[in-house]
Amino acid sequence: MNNNDESKNPFDEETIKELEEMQEADEENTENNTEEEDINNEETVAEEKANDEFEKKYEELNNKYIRLAADFDNFRKRTASEKEELSSFTIANVLKQLAGVLDTFDRAQEHLKDIEDCKTVKEGYEVAYKQLTEALKKIGLKEIDALGKEFNPNEHEAVTKIPTDEFEPDCVAAIIQKGYKTDSRIVRPALVGVATKKENQ
Repeated sequence: MNNNDESKNPFDEETIKELEEMQEADEENTENNTEEEDINNEETVAEEKANDEFEKKYEELNNKYIRLAADFDNFRKRTASEKEELSSFTIANVLKQLAGVLDTFDRAQEHLKDIEDCKTVKEGYEVAYKQLTEALKKIGLKEIDALGKEFNPNEHEAVTKIPTDEFEPDCVAAIIQKGYKTDSRIVRPALVGVATKKENQ
């Protein structure tokens, strides 16, 4: 009886146990593979979502950059146009002021044809000079106050040294050529002689 049962079952208990373990391992691998596939799918979805968000953000920034670049270009053109218009207006205003001075010189020239009196010529010159200085003052030109002032390299240009007791050393002792400025910049520095201590002889 036992011999017949053994002949019906070709596998022994050890073999059956191994087969069961192999089956369990296979099922476990299948489960692991399924979990890995799920994880991979989730990662893929997350990556696609991140890429979509990145592309959307990039498009927004690119559009913003294009708008800013266009705005800046318009601002640059507008500023250049306003600057040119202002410069043209300033030059026209200066020339208008000086044109009045030229009129005075023209009238003086006509009168000088038949005038031999030096006093009359001097008076005409003084009128023209006064008109010119007033015209320049109206457009913001100011004479640099230099004589007796401490030497200032921003407003004065030293061309000589003058030994003297009349002025303190490093002060302007003589004006060789007048300097001019506006409220915001130096138009032309004054050419000056700077005082130095006079040596006793």
